[in-house]
Amino acid sequence: MSFAIWALIIGAILISMALFGTLLKRLPLSPGIIYLAIGYALGPAGLALMTPDPLRYSAELEKMAEVALLISLFAVGLKLGVPLRDRRWYLPLRLAFPSMILTVTFVAAIGAFVLGLPAGAAILLAAILAPTDPVLASDVQVEDSSDRDRLRFSLTAEGGLNDGAAFPVVMLALGLLGLHELGDGGWRWIAVDLLWAIAGGLAIGSALGALIGKLVLYLRTRHQEAVGLDEFLALGLIAIAYGVAQLSVASGFLAVFAAGLALQRIKERSKLDRPSGAAMVTTIPGAERGRELATHSRHAGTYMMEAVQGFNGQLERLAEMGVVMVVGAMLSYTYLPDRAGWFLLLLLFLARPVSVWLGLVGSTGVSRDQRILISWFGIRGVGSIFYLMYAINRGLPEPLAKQLLAITLMTVAASILLHGISVTPLMSLYTRRKTSPRR
Repeated sequence: MSFAIWALIIGAILISMALFGTLLKRLPLSPGIIYLAIGYALGPAGLALMTPDPLRYSAELEKMAEVALLISLFAVGLKLGVPLRDRRWYLPLRLAFPSMILTVTFVAAIGAFVLGLPAGAAILLAAILAPTDPVLASDVQVEDSSDRDRLRFSLTAEGGLNDGAAFPVVMLALGLLGLHELGDGGWRWIAVDLLWAIAGGLAIGSALGALIGKLVLYLRTRHQEAVGLDEFLALGLIAIAYGVAQLSVASGFLAVFAAGLALQRIKERSKLDRPSGAAMVTTIPGAERGRELATHSRHAGTYMMEAVQGFNGQLERLAEMGVVMVVGAMLSYTYLPDRAGWFLLLLLFLARPVSVWLGLVGSTGVSRDQRILISWFGIRGVGSIFYLMYAINRGLPEPLAKQLLAITLMTVAASILLHGISVTPLMSLYTRRKTSPRR
C-alpha cells in the first residue's frame, strides 16, 4: 500500500478522534474499542492493509509495546503527586504485590486444570495476564496530582507498579521452561530478578527524576537557562531512566514510573509557595510571559510539569491508538482455543475479584463500591502484549507460543470490549453515589 493511502487513513482516524472525542466520553464506548475495530478492519480479515504476523514480527511488536508501556508508565508517575512513604500507597501496594501474587496463583491453576497447560507454561500465562494495564485504564485513572479519590488513585498506582512487579514472575516461568537461568536453588532469580530488579528500579528512577528535575529548575530560576524544549526533557528522562536501569539489571519499567513520580514531587514541593490563580500558567499568552513564568522561583515547577504532562499525555494517546490497532489486526492470526470461554469467565469473575478481596483483607477506609470496582477494572492490554512477545523472543516453542498468543489476544480483546463498554456508566454511578448527601 502506498504512503499516500496510509497518510489518508491515519489522518482520517486522528481527525475523527479529535472531532468526536468529547462525544465518546459521554457514551459507553472507549477509544480502545474504536481502535480495535479499525485494526481488525485493516487486518487480514478485512482490507489486509496491516499484516502484523505476531510470530514473524515478534521482535518489532515487543519493542512497539515496550515503548508504549514506558510512555504510559511515565505519564502515570506524573499524575501521582504523593510520595511513596505516604499512607495512601498502602492500598495500591497491596494490589500490586499480594493481590497480584494471588492472581498469578489462581490464573496458573486455571491454565493448568482448564486449559491443560504444563506448570511452567501455566505460570507464564498467569504472569502475562496478571498485571493491569496503565495504557487502556485512562478512564479510571486520576486526572492530575490533585485527585485524591481512593478508587482512582489505587487503580492508577497499581497499573504503574505491577507491570514491573510481574517481570520477576515472567522470568521465573521462563526459567522453569528452560529459557532463563535461575541459579542453584533459584538464588539468581531471588537476588537479581526479584529483589534487585524491584528495589533497584525504584531507586534509580527516583534518583534520576529528582536529580534532573532539580537541575532544570536550578538552571531556570538561577540562570534563566534550559528554558523550553520540555518535550526533550520528558523523552530524555524516560530514556535515561530506562537505560540506566536496564544496564544495571534492574526493572526499567519501575525506574521510568519512579522517575515520573519523582519529577511530579518537584512541583508538589512548590505548591505552598504558589499564589492562587497560578494553577494553569500555560494558559497565559505571550512567549515572554511564558519565559518569565518558566524562570520564576514560585512558578517554574508548575510550568515545567504542565508542559511535560501535556506532551506526554499526547504521546500516550498516540501510543494507545497504534498498539490497539495492531492488536485488532493480530486477531486474524489466532484461533479460539478450546474452553477459552471458561478461562475468560474464571479470570474476570473469579481470579481477579477473589485476589483483590483477599489482598485487601484488613484494609480500612475502602468502601464496598470501591472494592467492587477495583475487582472489576483489572484491565489487560499493552503490558500483556509486551510480556507475551518478550517470551516468544526468548525461544518459546512455536506450538506453545501459538497457544499463549491465542489466549492472550482473546483476553486483551475481551477486556477492551467489556471494560470499555462498562467504564462510563459504572464510573458515573460511582461518582453520583459518592457525592450523594445520604452517603
